Amino acid sequence: MKNPFTPSFGSEPLVLAGRRDIIEGMRRGYENGTGDPRLNSIVVGARGTGKTALLNIIPGIAQERGWACVSVTALSGMLEDIYQRAVAQASDILNDGKGARLTGLTIGSAVGATWELPDEPEGNWRTRMYRVLDTLESQGTGLLITVDEVTSDLDEMIQFAAVYQHFVREGRSVALLMAGLPNNVSSLLSNKSASFLRRAKQYRLGRISDADMAFAIRQTVEGGGRSIEREALDLAVKASSGFPYMMQLVGFHTWESSEDGGAIDADAVARGIEVAGYDMRDGVYRSTLRDLSAKDIDFLQAMLEDEGGSRMADVARRMGVSSSYASQYRLRLIDQGVIGERGRGRVWFDIPGFDSYLREEL
Repeated sequence: MKNPFTPSFGSEPLVLAGRRDIIEGMRRGYENGTGDPRLNSIVVGARGTGKTALLNIIPGIAQERGWACVSVTALSGMLEDIYQRAVAQASDILNDGKGARLTGLTIGSAVGATWELPDEPEGNWRTRMYRVLDTLESQGTGLLITVDEVTSDLDEMIQFAAVYQHFVREGRSVALLMAGLPNNVSSLLSNKSASFLRRAKQYRLGRISDADMAFAIRQTVEGGGRSIEREALDLAVKASSGFPYMMQLVGFHTWESSEDGGAIDADAVARGIEVAGYDMRDGVYRSTLRDLSAKDIDFLQAMLEDEGGSRMADVARRMGVSSSYASQYRLRLIDQGVIGERGRGRVWFDIPGFDSYLREEL
C-alpha cells in the first residue's frame, strides 16, 4: 500500500491538521473579492508548521472561485517569474521568455487568446503587469500571487511590495498570500518601502490541538486503506506534540515500519517515532539553533533544568537578569515558534524534542 503521509518539503498532506478556520476564512475572502481584508494575507510560522502546505492548497480554492493564480518563491528573478506566470495563466503562448501583449482573452471553459509578440518587452514590470491585469479584469478575473519564504534581504521583494500597494490602492482585482519565518516577516514589515504590508491579515501558525492531530492521523491512515489502534494513535499524537511536520514524519515512518494491510499498533509507532527524531535533527533542529542569538540560547538553556514547563521567574533567576529583560526573549522565542506559553507565567518548547537536542548540543 502507498504511504499516505508526506513529510517531504512542500508536499500537500492528505489531511491538513488544524487549519480549517484559516482555509474557510480565505475561501470566503476569494468569494467576496476586492475589498475583503483577507485578500492580502501573511502566514507566519516556524519551520515545520505547515506554511508551504497552506500555500499549496489556497490557490486551488481561489481558482475554483474564478481567480488566476501564480506562485513564486522570494528569489532573484521573482518579478519576471510573476509576470511570465501571470501571462501563462491566460495562455500557453510564450516566446522564449519575451513579454507578450495580450489583446484578447477568454478564461473559463473556453480559452482563447490573441497576442502581439514584440521583439522586446515594452515598459517596466509595473506597466507590463497592468496590461495583464487589464485583460484579466475585462473577463471578470482577478490575480492571486503567492510568495513563499519572504525576506527583506531581496531587493525584488521590496520592489514587489512597493508596486503591489499601487495595485490595491487603484482597486485592481489582486490578492496576495505570503509565507515566511517570523524573523524574516518581521524584518520585511519593518522596511519603509514595504510598510503597506503591515496592514495585511496575519495568520500565525502555532501548535495544533491533540484532537485535531488525532483526527488528521486517523483520517490519513484510513485514507491509505488501513486502521490504527487507539493506543498507537494516542502515542503518535503525544509524540507529534501539535507540530505538523513531526506528525507527518511519525506517520510516514510508522507506516513504513508496520506490516502491510494490518492495523497499526503501538510498537510500529514507537519505531516510527525513533526514526522521526533523526529526521527532525536534520530538517528542523540544526537550522533552528543556527538562527538563534546568544541570548536566545541563554534563555533556552535556563529552561533545560525543567521538564514539561518552566516558570519565568526561575528562567530570569538562572539567567541572572530581571524579569522584564527575560520577558523580551520570551516574546522573541514565542514569535519564532520555538517556545509557547503553558499557563500563567510558564513556558515550554513548542518544537517537539528540541529540548533533548539542546541538552546534547549545548
